[in-house]
Amino acid sequence: MNKIRLENVAPEFSDEIQRSLEADGLFELAAQVGGLEIMDLCDCDQSNCSTFYTLPKPDGAYGPTHENVVIDSKTGLIVLDVIDQKIACVEVLDRADFKEKLGEMLAELKGYDTV
Repeated sequence: MNKIRLENVAPEFSDEIQRSLEADGLFELAAQVGGLEIMDLCDCDQSNCSTFYTLPKPDGAYGPTHENVVIDSKTGLIVLDVIDQKIACVEVLDRADFKEKLGEMLAELKGYDTV
């Protein structure tokens, strides 16, 4: 999969994450959001999942420096997987708006329209 900037796919979603991190005083993480690239997607087959990786997927558990940061969201669930103060994965559940944007991006990459 080609790497694509999150802010180019879903700028409102990117802004939501950044604002939440800033509101929680997590400025170092907030500063990373504008440069996040979607490297890979979750392959869990769960219909409400739109999780994506911003660093290569791990071969198992993330390890001792892993922490979760829950994003304050009005809808759905957004959890950042952070490794050594770097956003490695954005877990996204129950966000149809974002899932639609991901579908449009994938269709564009493959050269056909979404259904």
